[in-house]
Amino acid sequence: MSIAIQQNSFSTRGKRSLGQPIGTLMAAAIRYPNLVSLAAGFVDNASLPCEAVTDCVKNVLADSARLRKTLQYDSAAGNAQLRESLADWSYRDYPAAKPSIDRIIVGAGSNQLLHLIADTMFDQGDIVLAAAPTYFVYMGTLRAMGVRVVGVKADEDGMCMESLQSELERLAAKGEAHRVKAIYSVTDFDNPSGSTLSLERREELLEIARNWRASHSPVLIVSDNAYQHLRYTGESLPPLLSLADDAAEFVIELGTFSKSFAPGIRVGWGVFPESIVDYLLGVKSSIDFGSPHFGQAIMDEVIRSGAWEAHQPGLLATYRTKLAATLNALDAEASTLPGVTWRKPEGGLYVWLNLPEQMDASETGDLWKAATEEGVLYVPGHHCFPSEGQPILRNTIRLSFGVLGPDKLADGVQRLARAIRAVSRIS
Repeated sequence: MSIAIQQNSFSTRGKRSLGQPIGTLMAAAIRYPNLVSLAAGFVDNASLPCEAVTDCVKNVLADSARLRKTLQYDSAAGNAQLRESLADWSYRDYPAAKPSIDRIIVGAGSNQLLHLIADTMFDQGDIVLAAAPTYFVYMGTLRAMGVRVVGVKADEDGMCMESLQSELERLAAKGEAHRVKAIYSVTDFDNPSGSTLSLERREELLEIARNWRASHSPVLIVSDNAYQHLRYTGESLPPLLSLADDAAEFVIELGTFSKSFAPGIRVGWGVFPESIVDYLLGVKSSIDFGSPHFGQAIMDEVIRSGAWEAHQPGLLATYRTKLAATLNALDAEASTLPGVTWRKPEGGLYVWLNLPEQMDASETGDLWKAATEEGVLYVPGHHCFPSEGQPILRNTIRLSFGVLGPDKLADGVQRLARAIRAVSRIS
């Protein structure tokens, strides 16, 4: 006779992790297999660099001594040669900010490093401030650990610094300054809203953190640069670590090859303040003895061979076309819909929609039902808002243009517009 595991058998974290939005969205995709998904944050399948990876793998395999080393364990921080490559490559335009490899940790994608930061630096009841809206997968990780996420007002230029200062002052007035551990920012073309933190706000963010550290507690800035290399128009902005000499003391910058090259290789990296590296590696060593070494060897070959640079023009052209198709479809189908507006990002994989205030885009609202009946799936924006700080806006939507081709994107937007019209007539 089998005995079911009771709910009280699971850890607190396990129970808090149940019902994450990503699971709900995947279940909807399975339930409606023929729908057009504007929800999945995947990359374009046709753009994956198969030939380049084949060549790089052959180069790794061709040298028996190199291959033997690749198949062995390496350090918890990651392969030293890859970390040297990352230090040179990541800050090639900002050589003064180039970190020593002792400050670089390689992970299985940047999500692993986000989890590692939370596991090492935050206790239950601690506070992380983030833009409202923000990356809902990481917010779910923090909530599962009992970390409070406080939302800060944001717009097309990213997190509003006046709102950040106000939230910090509010927390200090409540006697919770010691609980504030980090400010989290998807700095370029953020997930979900596509906004980019302006240069002025980057400098203000450093100053706010610097002042808070001097008067209250040693807060960290976690700059998640997952989409940094997906810029289609406009000028690139400097990373936070390049803007001030003392930024290395309190800024963490994360990068990943998942969006700009290939997610299946699972290589991300972080540049950390020297003071916390040993603690991070202590936790990481107990988890994995170092992230998969073979993928690291491939990515080192990709960087050193120039394969990454060779891949970029075609990749950016693909996404530039997809973004244009999405925005053109919105102009054609939604520009006359009352109360519907959207941002026009210069990069990334997402477009953020605001709907009429009374329209509920959540899974329990009329729009979700109408959209799935029309055969289109989106990410309800309310999942992306922290439960504290700024109000949760249920009349918001995240659209992703990463997976579908231009025609399918136009079709999906057309279906969504029909659903919005139908619900508008009802409400």
